[in-house]
Amino acid sequence: MGFTQQEIISIREQSGQMEREGVITPEALQYIYDKKLFHLFVADDLDGNMTPLPEAIRIFQECSRIDGSFGWLVTIGAGGGYFAPFMTMEIGRKVFSSSDAVIAGSGAPTGTARKVDGGYMVSGRWKYCSGSTHATTFTANAVLDQEETRLDSGETPELVTLIMQPDQVRIQKDWNTFGLKATASHSMVVTDAFIPDEMTFSFTEFRSHEDELLYRYPFLPFAQTSFAGVAMGLADHFLEAAEEQLRSRGNERVLAKLDEQKKEFAHQQDAFYMVLDKSWEELGHKGRLSPEMEQRISSECVTAAKASLDCGLRLFPMLGLSACMEDTDVNRIWRDLQTACQHALLRG
Repeated sequence: MGFTQQEIISIREQSGQMEREGVITPEALQYIYDKKLFHLFVADDLDGNMTPLPEAIRIFQECSRIDGSFGWLVTIGAGGGYFAPFMTMEIGRKVFSSSDAVIAGSGAPTGTARKVDGGYMVSGRWKYCSGSTHATTFTANAVLDQEETRLDSGETPELVTLIMQPDQVRIQKDWNTFGLKATASHSMVVTDAFIPDEMTFSFTEFRSHEDELLYRYPFLPFAQTSFAGVAMGLADHFLEAAEEQLRSRGNERVLAKLDEQKKEFAHQQDAFYMVLDKSWEELGHKGRLSPEMEQRISSECVTAAKASLDCGLRLFPMLGLSACMEDTDVNRIWRDLQTACQHALLRG
């Protein structure tokens, strides 16, 4: 599952181009397809590559160490496999059973759905759909029309989760952040699309693959551990780039601070993986996570993200004016690290 040194060099050589163009290159995307990285959480009978969560998070970290946008896209794309058990086997095969299959979408309920015979009429706009330009399927949450649900004041609206095809979605290219530029995390817009009943699902209803351990891991810590892996990989890469730049100057005082930061960060990574491994072991023994373990792993993810961000906050001011140039590796990595750590699930 790992990358050869030549593959790492090849992907990194494309980092500048990907950032300028705002999209992953076909060559880098092919690495993902060839290694089935979008299918890490897809059951094997759906042409998947089912991987234990602790191993997958280490893969996300390694991919993000290679390049931030590359790692983010692997992580987000793989995460769509978590939806497989809530689909019927038939729909799951349609969604996942091809080598380039990958979901993009949003959990925000910023669309509306009106019930009609056989399905729903859907409209909406959803932000931050990473991987939008190469997705083969889109998922999103929509609020059922209030006239349909007859909501009383203060009542929680009913949601429906939708599975949509690319020809039902228009990509609005509005991802204009200063980091993770190549993730194509644009908005998707849907206007009066008919979504059949069978192309909807609920996170409370298993329809297939109930025995797969991964799908028993609660969604919130599942997502948090994934993003923490990205943050740690970016911090790894930042430390590499910072060390290369500092050693070229030979400033021993600053290098001592770098070494101190590396040791502190390594300690935090060890603590994170110790808890993650324990949580997976508990899931295997008990079939679920205790509330205490859920809280513990969630807290550890936030701490790991903070430790990752601290690597940049503490060291970037020591790198000098050259690090402020946007076309340098260390500048791009720093911007990617800040952007990734802005995700709400990593801010506690």
